[in-house]
Amino acid sequence: MYPPFDPILFQFGPFALRWYGLLMAIAVVVGAQVASREAVRRGQKADDFWDLLLWVIIPGFIGARLYYVFIQSPRDQLGAYFSNPLRILQIWEGGIHIFGGLILGTIALFLYCRIRRLPALVFLDSIAVGLPLAQAIGRWGNFINQELYGPPTTLPWGLRIDPQHRIAPYNDLNLYPESTRFQPLFLYESIWNFIGFGILFWISRRFNQQLRHGDLALLYLIWYPLGRFFIEFLRTDSWFFPGTPFNVVHILSAIAIFASAITLYLRHRNPEVAKPR
Repeated sequence: MYPPFDPILFQFGPFALRWYGLLMAIAVVVGAQVASREAVRRGQKADDFWDLLLWVIIPGFIGARLYYVFIQSPRDQLGAYFSNPLRILQIWEGGIHIFGGLILGTIALFLYCRIRRLPALVFLDSIAVGLPLAQAIGRWGNFINQELYGPPTTLPWGLRIDPQHRIAPYNDLNLYPESTRFQPLFLYESIWNFIGFGILFWISRRFNQQLRHGDLALLYLIWYPLGRFFIEFLRTDSWFFPGTPFNVVHILSAIAIFASAITLYLRHRNPEVAKPR
């Protein structure tokens, strides 16, 4: 498996359109369309959703980038960001993390809904349906950039990584020649998110009368972190706690899974209380 395209789609003077940015834009548009229709289906105005989205996307991307730079990125790269802070803004080179986006994006959503007196949980559920689809599409930007790969593998779907895109120790061509293939973690996560989108979309229709506001968001916070928890064990570009195979994502994933599962259980343990919305 190898990217069939150059990372730059086309360039005109100093302006360059990159596949990473294009795929991210497509992912946002497609996911937002799904979320908008879900919000309308739940009785909200499409205009309210699109106005809300503008206030959520920017903090979401800021949070996603800052989380990657200061928490997720390898420690040997952190100094490069401090020595050249403008590099933090170069988001088109890759390097964003969904957890940072979820944290700041969710805070922005609740603040906006409180100011506008909108039902925050309804919009949160709507976004939870479209978000996995957007993530599944956006992950292919990592494929084009030759990032988000795991350790060497002999599996037939192994990913080829050019030497200039490898990190230590895999950039040692004596130990890992160009013929070496790597685990395509972007593919695993993309498939996981496509499945998650299908499940959440089906649940939103099949159990519409049993769901309470916020349930779909809780299900998302169970499904996505569950897959991410195991995929993280194969990451080669993350900072791990010394002497362990765990990193911050493992902790956040475990907290999200257990907290969401317990909350969902408590909301529905009494059938008489957990009546339809």
